[in-house]
Amino acid sequence: MSGCEVMVLMGSASDWTLVRPALDVLHDLGVSAEAHVTSAHRSPEWTLRTIEDAEARGCQVFICAAGMAAHLAGVVASHTLRPVIGIPLPGGLLDGLDALLATVQMPPGVPVATVTAGAAGAKNAAYLAAQIVGLSRPEVAASLKRHRAEAEQKVRRTDAELMNEQERS
Repeated sequence: MSGCEVMVLMGSASDWTLVRPALDVLHDLGVSAEAHVTSAHRSPEWTLRTIEDAEARGCQVFICAAGMAAHLAGVVASHTLRPVIGIPLPGGLLDGLDALLATVQMPPGVPVATVTAGAAGAKNAAYLAAQIVGLSRPEVAASLKRHRAEAEQKVRRTDAELMNEQERS
């Protein structure tokens, strides 16, 4: 494996459909990223080796997606000084609320930045990771700036279309 700036970890392969948007956003913004399956509970040694390998290859940010007990982000945060972003995933008794609470409630000194649950959270995790990478890579910051400008233009076009529709009615 070559170097990557952002490592995306998920607790199960079944999480891929919700997590994939993070990789899409990162690649669109010019951030090198890769995804792996590892579990805080079922493969703790593999999780530690994955963190160590990622750091050795230049990883700057970890994104961790997990549901239910959602301990993956916390375990990763306890073994790295790199920023960790947690994506709570739906499932379990409370359909993601349990994962949100488990991800966000970290002890002082071991922070996990937490985004909303599911695919929307995956996208926001990617944008946040890109902002972090963009601190040292101006071209990534420029990509983020272009993305925001395009989003604004889309809102303005939609508003203009709505105004035209109302005038015709």
